[in-house]
Amino acid sequence: MNETHEHIEDTQNENAESVEQTESDQQARQEAEEHAARMESIRQLAMAGELETSAENEEIVEALVDTMRLRDDLQGRLLRMAADHQNFQRRATGNEQEARTSATQGVVQSLIPLLDTFEMALTQDPDKVSAQTVLDGVKMLRDEFMRLLGNYGVSPINPQVGDEFNPAEHAAMMQQAAEGIEPGHISMSMGIGFKLGERVVRPAKVAVVPQPEESSGEGEEG
Repeated sequence: MNETHEHIEDTQNENAESVEQTESDQQARQEAEEHAARMESIRQLAMAGELETSAENEEIVEALVDTMRLRDDLQGRLLRMAADHQNFQRRATGNEQEARTSATQGVVQSLIPLLDTFEMALTQDPDKVSAQTVLDGVKMLRDEFMRLLGNYGVSPINPQVGDEFNPAEHAAMMQQAAEGIEPGHISMSMGIGFKLGERVVRPAKVAVVPQPEESSGEGEEG
């Protein structure tokens, strides 16, 4: 019973302290709001030249007014700078999107004539077209496509048999020995690659002559 009574008293004391703390916080907030209101009223009167004060405090009031005007000027500048920055970001985003669209449009416009050539080829009468004519047409289309790629800074990576393997531009698909080709050199070209400027878009596919295996001597029988 004594323990229960003590627990009830502790709880009541804690509740009373909580109420006192809440009332103290509310009073502190109220005093802060009243102080802020008084300060704002003084500032407004000072700005309007209606603040009544003694002669010895006139310079203080004048300094207060100058400080508030400077604050308002700086705040106005800050708001204008923030608005200008937002406008700049919107313009930059729009310009970036427009640049991407224009670049894509240029590529599409350059490829359309090539597509027209394909369409013309498909209208030919198969009975009147020889295999050689078809092959010549395909070569012509390939050359035209390569020319268009070149206009955009794309160049082929076309290694030849015997060239030294370059891992920056070549992808070794397999190892294959070839007569007269040194190890670490290309023994077969399996597909050309492409570069955009100095950036490799796709490496050339090649076969490489493997390095000779180190001879392992057999142990002599004793």
